[in-house]
Amino acid sequence: MFVFCNHRRDRIKGLYWDGNGFVLFYKRIERARFVWPKMDGDCLALGVRELSWLLEGQSLRTLRPRPALAVVAV
Repeated sequence: MFVFCNHRRDRIKGLYWDGNGFVLFYKRIERARFVWPKMDGDCLALGVRELSWLLEGQSLRTLRPRPALAVVAV
C-alpha cells in the first residue's frame, strides 16, 4: 500500500493493489492535521500498527506498542 498526504496534511490517500486492480482509500480530517512522519529518504516503510496510528492522527514518534500479554493457564 502506498500512502500520500497533501501539503496542508488534512487529507490522506492510500493506493492498494488487491490482485485484480487498484483500490483507492481517501480520508479527510475536518479540524486537525495528520502528523506525517519525518523521512530521511523518499520512502518510509510502516507496519499495520503504525499505519493505523497515522490514520488516527497520532504521532508515530510519541506512541509505542503495548507490551505483549502473557497468557497463564489456570
